[in-house]
Amino acid sequence: MDKGETKFQRALERVAPGTALRVGLDRILLAKMGALVVLGDSKEVLELCTGGFLIEAAFSPQKLFELAKMDGAIVLSQNGSRIVRANVHLVPDPRLPTSETGTRHRTAERVAESVNATVVAVSEELSVISVYHGGEKRTLQPLPLLLSRANQALSTLERYRGRLDSVLSSLDTLELAEMVTFRDVLFVLQRTELVRRIREEIEDYLAELGSDGRLLALQVAEITLDFDRLYESVLADFLDLDSEAEVAEIQEYVASLPTDMLTELMAFGRGIAERSLCPPLKHDDLYDRELLGVNLCSRGTRLLSQVPRLPRYVAGQISKVLPTLAEIKQVDVGELAEIPGVGPDWAKAVKDYFKSLE
Repeated sequence: MDKGETKFQRALERVAPGTALRVGLDRILLAKMGALVVLGDSKEVLELCTGGFLIEAAFSPQKLFELAKMDGAIVLSQNGSRIVRANVHLVPDPRLPTSETGTRHRTAERVAESVNATVVAVSEELSVISVYHGGEKRTLQPLPLLLSRANQALSTLERYRGRLDSVLSSLDTLELAEMVTFRDVLFVLQRTELVRRIREEIEDYLAELGSDGRLLALQVAEITLDFDRLYESVLADFLDLDSEAEVAEIQEYVASLPTDMLTELMAFGRGIAERSLCPPLKHDDLYDRELLGVNLCSRGTRLLSQVPRLPRYVAGQISKVLPTLAEIKQVDVGELAEIPGVGPDWAKAVKDYFKSLE
């Protein structure tokens, strides 16, 4: 699962408020004009161009506005820093399917599907800006409406993160008592994936909001602090996943599920069991209800990471020597201190922390 920006989010960021390109596009809108702008001057893009003028000038909003007065498309460099051509006629493959009806927007959609470039269409009649990249399209929303939707999503994110923290607290108690079942882990994975989906939706809003979304981005970062690490550690602790690739495979599977299947515990559990390496879950003769009740052992890495100020290297060294939570709980301070890189101070801190949880 890609935790970074998607290509379409990067496309939205190029036309977000605060960018020079957005200033130029807004000028075109205010003048009740239309425009077709391609961000990309690769060989594939230029092969779709006929006619027009070679410009090769540094980009500015004023130049974009003046060039938009001519018919035809404007071609910019991929990063938008240069105006390459203007008054260009774009000739994409007419056989490519399109859902658009206007000539400008049909061309924009087909060009975006043909080449690796972002295409922006400004509608003269509707006074809206549409962004195309690959097979995706977004009509940019008015900022007040966009901020309202983003803030609603942020409130939802706060509530779901609170529910996730409550489920994780219950998991802590069960984990220390060695009473965790597969059902308990699935509850955590459900809540975790819902939080991830809401965060992903907000990241789309942030890409479109640009500089106007700075405060919102700070709030999202605070709410989801350590979220990815928690998600990965729950998977690794209970499903016996040893590599980042194995963890990513489970995450991608969960992300691909429709919401109704995500909330259907038995179907969700069977899909996770088929992809995990945990021996108790690999019995094909287990009925679904029996599967949900299977007891799972923990490696304890998530609880170790919660020891105040404990370096990740020290936690990693402990996990190498003591691969289960039961062993971490049972070891005495002296033996723990002898593990390379741990020492008496961190050994005492670890044992004191686990004692405080009992």
